[in-house]
Amino acid sequence: MASLSSFLLATAVAALLVIGSYATELTFKVGPGSSTTSLNLITNVAISEVEVKEKGAGDWTGLKESSANTWTLKTGAKLKGPFSVRFLVKNGGYRVVDDVIPEAFKVGSVYKSGIQLK
Repeated sequence: MASLSSFLLATAVAALLVIGSYATELTFKVGPGSSTTSLNLITNVAISEVEVKEKGAGDWTGLKESSANTWTLKTGAKLKGPFSVRFLVKNGGYRVVDDVIPEAFKVGSVYKSGIQLK
C-alpha cells in the first residue's frame, strides 16, 4: 500500500511540475520614454486593460496599448509612485499588483509581479 501512495504522490508532483512549467511570472519593464510625466510599461505576457493607481490616488488611470505588450500613460502632471497596476488577464479576470513600480523607477528596470500567467 505504501508503494501505491508513493506512486500517486510522485505522479501528482510530476503533474504540478509540468503544469507549472507552462506558467510565466508577469513582469513590468519600464520602457524608453518614461519620465516624471510619462510611464511606458512593457509586459512579458499578453494582458489587457492595464490601469495604474498612483500613491494616494482614489481612482485608477487607464494606459493605452501603443504596441504589442507596451502600455503608455502620458500626463501633464508629475506622476507620484509607487504605482499599483490593475489589468485584465486574457483568459479572464482582473488582477491587482500593489506598489509594483517604485517611485524612483528607472528606464530599463524590470519589476516582478509575483503572479504566474499562462
